[in-house]
Parts: sequence; C-alpha cells; structure tokens
Amino acid sequence: ETVQELIPLAREMMSQKPSRKLVKLYVLGSVLAFFGVVIGLVETVCSPFTAASRLRDEEAAVAELQAVRERERERKVLETPALLKKGKQQEAVLCSRALSNRLHAS
Repeated sequence: ETVQELIPLAREMMSQKPSRKLVKLYVLGSVLAFFGVVIGLVETVCSPFTAASRLRDEEAAVAELQAVRERERERKVLETPALLKKGKQQEAVLCSRALSNRLHAS
C-alpha cells in the first residue's frame, strides 16, 4: 500500500522540479526507511532463534552455578572434620601451655 502511495508522490515531486539537494535528501530518507524495514523484518524472523539460544545459555549458566555450589558444599563437608581436629589439637596445646605457665608462676 505504501509503495503505491510513494509512486504518485515521487511523480508529483519530479513534476515540481525540486532542487538537487532536496532530491538527495528524499533519496537518503527513502534508503534509510527501506533499511529500517529490512532490519525490522530480519529481526522479526530471527527473534525465535535468538530467544532459544538465550534460554540455552541461561540454563547452562544455572547448571554451572549449581555444580560449583555442590563442589563447594562437598569441600566444606570434607574440610570440617579436619578443621575440627586441628582446632582441638591447637586448644590442647594452648591449654597445656597455659597449665605449664601457671605451674611455673605459682
């Protein structure tokens, strides 16, 4: 519909003998409008594919985060008994030092 309206408009403009600058400006505007339409069509056609790819990327990122969290939990579970043993040993050493210091001080 718009193309059918543009043809009479172009004929009317040419019959009025516009200056070269105006013709260049109209052509530039028409070319930009045409590119806008083409880009809009390409975006509309490609949008389902990009949405699916974004969804896959998000799912992969979530899975990776869950795997990292699971590894951290496992590491903490494995480190906790070792840390408790070290903590008890350090407390025992400190207590024995404290007792020895008390014995010497009295």
